[in-house]
Amino acid sequence: MSNTPERLSFKEKLAYGLGDTASNFCFQAINLFLAYYYTDIFGLEASTVGTLMLIVPIAAATLNPVIGALADRTTTRWGKFRPWILWGSLPYGVIACLLFANPSLSVHGKLIYAYITFALMWTVYAVVNTPYGALMGVMSPSSEDRTSLSSYRFACAFLGAFLVGGFVPDMKEFLTPPGGTPADGFRNTMLIFAVLSVLMFLYTFWNTKERVISPPEQKGSLGKDLSDLKSNIPWVVLFFVAFLNLTNVGLRNGAGVYYFKYVVADEGALGNFNKVGFLCFIFGALTTKFFTARWSRRSLMIWLTLINGGAIAVCYLVNPHNLPLLYACNIVASLAAGPTPAIVWSMYADTADFGEWKFHRRATGLIFSVTVFVQKVGLAVGGALIGWLLGYYGFVANTVQTARVVHGITLLFSLLPGVFALLAGLAIIFYKLDEPQVKQIELELAARKGAAPA
Repeated sequence: MSNTPERLSFKEKLAYGLGDTASNFCFQAINLFLAYYYTDIFGLEASTVGTLMLIVPIAAATLNPVIGALADRTTTRWGKFRPWILWGSLPYGVIACLLFANPSLSVHGKLIYAYITFALMWTVYAVVNTPYGALMGVMSPSSEDRTSLSSYRFACAFLGAFLVGGFVPDMKEFLTPPGGTPADGFRNTMLIFAVLSVLMFLYTFWNTKERVISPPEQKGSLGKDLSDLKSNIPWVVLFFVAFLNLTNVGLRNGAGVYYFKYVVADEGALGNFNKVGFLCFIFGALTTKFFTARWSRRSLMIWLTLINGGAIAVCYLVNPHNLPLLYACNIVASLAAGPTPAIVWSMYADTADFGEWKFHRRATGLIFSVTVFVQKVGLAVGGALIGWLLGYYGFVANTVQTARVVHGITLLFSLLPGVFALLAGLAIIFYKLDEPQVKQIELELAARKGAAPA
């Protein structure tokens, strides 16, 4: 029997990648526009929104390890992880629509509605996206193939981000009926993205395959899996990197609409700014193979993350009306960040191999689900900081802001996310799982499975 792994086809890589396009239709709508929607359209107080943006994602994120552990123990003719994408796709689309439905309620009723729909959204997102992330770790045993797969994933993810970030500002205007309100435009826009999400998830389900199986002697033990995870030092380092990176993302992206509306004083310019940034993200993701063929993934993660953080932080010093210089900083930051998600997610898959190699147990779902958990915590902290700091600086929606508020929004858009990105780059220095060791682990795991009885 040959131990040579089956190589992934273009069609399968694309099918997997489109699952993250679907995820990003909702993820980016939340990340880029939900805080603004809650304060400027739905009519909630900024500080209240800050608390909402912290409590709900962290509470819902506790489901991620549970779902990951359940997925590890799921046995169907479709595999362990793909069925969850099938089961969760339709609820995902329905709740995405409800999130921006804007029902006519009292202030107290609106707050309750926001808590319920936001919690449901994060719950169904966990049901779909946690197994989706883990699926990458079992589609191929090859680290090289997983890095390529990860590149497709994040190129497609950035396509979703590009469509949401670049076109939602214009779509909500275009889809607002005569005599309607911006709330109508948001609702109609999200309906389109929700339908597309469901269709893409189903395409991912039908056109991917699970190939890596757990060791046959492995017995189910969540306690042992968690104990192994704590001792998986490469994964522990990436745990902290994920928190710092996603706090940066939550701050930067969520503050963008406030920055352009109240500091640049041109809300319409945000769409083109986002389009350029996300196109650079996509281009950066597509260059991943070029970089990884020449430098180690660890070195790339360190330097690219530091460049990204520096370019974001420098925006603090830029005159907000100097759009060409703002664009230049955004282009540098986006190009540097483009390859990093593909690289870091392939590194997560490597830590799953490392865990199996060291502990003779594979817990792919748990590794990816706890990673998603900490990412959600980072996003929650970033989103909460926006609401809380806007409240602290005295923000009042839909009015001309004071110099103090303008300075606060500028900090949220530039210096604060830049600092979190720089800290993430420094944290990666402690990741010691290098390329030769990864290749040796692959060989030894293949030898173990090749020696197993048929």
